[in-house]
Amino acid sequence: MEILIKLLGIMLFIPLHEIAHGYTAYLLGDDTAKKAGRLTLNPLKHISIIGAFLLFYVGFGWAKPVPINPHNFKNIKRDMAITAAAGPLMNFFLAALLAFLFNKLRFSLAVSNLNNNLLLFVYIGIQLNVGLGIFNLIPLPPLDGSKILGGFLSDSAFAKFTLNEEKGMIFLLIIFGIEYLFDINILRYVIYPPIKLIMSILV
Repeated sequence: MEILIKLLGIMLFIPLHEIAHGYTAYLLGDDTAKKAGRLTLNPLKHISIIGAFLLFYVGFGWAKPVPINPHNFKNIKRDMAITAAAGPLMNFFLAALLAFLFNKLRFSLAVSNLNNNLLLFVYIGIQLNVGLGIFNLIPLPPLDGSKILGGFLSDSAFAKFTLNEEKGMIFLLIIFGIEYLFDINILRYVIYPPIKLIMSILV
């Protein structure tokens, strides 16, 4: 049941993260994601197999990025940063909303398998959204945190920083490979403490 609930949560919350990016970009003048059909709840349009596996297996991961043309923005650095921040903000909003629901329901529902599964779904939803939000704030290309950081850099530093997206993804995959093969928890030491802190506040 927990596996099914996690899969259902991933198929729901990953699209909402990406829709937040795409719709924010649309509001700021870039309709690339809209034209590509990415403003949809269809999980097949948004899920990255590797990112979803990591989210399921270790509690944090990523989605397939929505296409964005920064040249459609009036202020490239600022609007890229705002668009990038929209994804994690959506996850934190969903986590807070689910936490409110969880704290209301846990003392009011009668004990039953159906009610326990409902509470489990809400609780796992909080975990998934906190994990998505925190992980994507890491300032490492191509994660959202790197684009948010880019909004505060000089034009020349921003240009150099954006050239490292492919290297950043390779670096991430190497880290995950080391963690998986040798059980050396590199990112988990960075990610888990803030996740646990936020979970303890919300629930």
